[in-house]
Amino acid sequence: MNSQTRRTATVAGELLGKHLVRVRRGRRQVGRIVEVEAYLGAHDRAAHSARGRTARNEVMFGPPGHAYVYFIYGMYYCLNVVTERAGRPAAVLLRALEPVENLSGKTSGPGLLCRALKIDTRRNGYDLVRDDFFIAEPPSREDIALVKRPQVVVEYAGWWARRHLRFYIANNAYISRK
Repeated sequence: MNSQTRRTATVAGELLGKHLVRVRRGRRQVGRIVEVEAYLGAHDRAAHSARGRTARNEVMFGPPGHAYVYFIYGMYYCLNVVTERAGRPAAVLLRALEPVENLSGKTSGPGLLCRALKIDTRRNGYDLVRDDFFIAEPPSREDIALVKRPQVVVEYAGWWARRHLRFYIANNAYISRK
C-alpha cells in the first residue's frame, strides 16, 4: 500500500479489485476488495471524526496506510484504511470481499469480512505494508465497472447520507447490498 497522501474518494475507487491479505499461523487468507465506502474527514457528518478526536478514532488522525478497526453494535468489527495526511482524519471502510484464497465464511459486509479474517481491534493502527496484513495488487488486473451509490446506514448524517461515496464492482455476487 502506497502511503502517499491522495484524496479519499480516489483511494476508495482504486482499492476495488485489490487483494486484502492476512497471514495467520503461516497460512495466507486473501480476499478481493469488491465494495468500499469513503469517509472524507471531520467535515463529513457520516465519519467518526465528525465529532472530533477520541480514543476510538485516534488512528484516523494519523498517517495514511494504517488500519482503523473499531467495534460496533456490540458484535462486529469494521476495518478501514486511513487515507490522508496526519491530522486530516479520513478513511475508507472495506465493506465486502470476494474470497480468493483460504477464506471461508461470509464476507459480504464489513463485520462479516472481519469475522472471516479474524480481524479485531488488535489490528487497529497496523501499518498495512506488514508481512502479515496488507493490501496488494492481484496477479493480474481486470477492468472493472465501478458503481457509485450513497453510503449504507448513515441516514443521521443528513446531506452526507445522500453523497455517492459507496463504491462497488458492478454485478459482483459478494457486495453487501444492491
